[in-house]
Amino acid sequence: MTKTMLVLGATGGVGGAVTRAMLKRGWQVRALVRTPDRAATGWKDAQAPHWIKGDAMSRDDVTRAARGVSVIFHGVNPPGYRDWENTVLPMIDNTIAAARAAGGARIVLPGTIYNYDPAEISLVDGETPQRPKGKKGAIRVELESRLTRAAPDVPSLIARAGDFFGPDVGQSWFAQAMAKPPLRRIINPGSPGIGHAWAYVPDLAEAIVRLLELPAGRLQPAECVQFAGFWDADGSDMAAAIRRAAHAPRLPVRRFPWWLMRALSPFGGFPREVMEVRPFWNHAVRLDNSRLVTLLGTEPHTDLDQAVATTLAAS
Repeated sequence: MTKTMLVLGATGGVGGAVTRAMLKRGWQVRALVRTPDRAATGWKDAQAPHWIKGDAMSRDDVTRAARGVSVIFHGVNPPGYRDWENTVLPMIDNTIAAARAAGGARIVLPGTIYNYDPAEISLVDGETPQRPKGKKGAIRVELESRLTRAAPDVPSLIARAGDFFGPDVGQSWFAQAMAKPPLRRIINPGSPGIGHAWAYVPDLAEAIVRLLELPAGRLQPAECVQFAGFWDADGSDMAAAIRRAAHAPRLPVRRFPWWLMRALSPFGGFPREVMEVRPFWNHAVRLDNSRLVTLLGTEPHTDLDQAVATTLAAS
């Protein structure tokens, strides 16, 4: 396997973390972006990918950028998540076509728990039925189904995780509610006593790198692993860790205004979208990382206080 990867979404939190992890391990990394000059200017690390101008909505652009690669990381979303339901599936179709044209490059997808009905299940493993109630969840199920159907000609790896947090992860509950800068209060979307799964993105990226570097044949053609991450057993541990990292033991903790989102949801926009994921804060959904541990021996894990402190320092 050539150690060459194409990253779609390198300027995002997860894509950026995977790019950095791959570069540190000696991989050649290409990054398809709409504006290479802006991406290069905003890149903070000494090691940088090879920026390629293009759009994930253009099959020709993705196919051209993927020539000769062995892995394509698909971590791209439309700008501002606009028209998400009409762009997600065409983008994965473009990536599958590019991977096939590259001779069967493995596609890596960061998965979510939105594929499930949290009122129905409390633990996710490779056999858990995917019966989501929301529109986004249904699209996610179809997206993953297309990867499964493309194998073995186009192999894939889905790394499923809870809510992301970490340096440069801007589109997340952590960055936009729990610890939104300037940090004057913690807005907790969770319900008291309800557990919640969090994924520190650098740890997730390290797990993905290690999985991709396993000897040939270890990964299934359509591999799917669950990344357990940090389990906040009663919904209070993350807020406590933010207080410790901020050296502010009295930092106020406020409840997220779900009542307001419900009232505004009939008008569409953000309130409607956010109400679709409300059940994932009302029900505890944990990820079973047995398959990942079988493959790697252990899951990469940074101490929670260190992870939160590093995240806050980068904001």
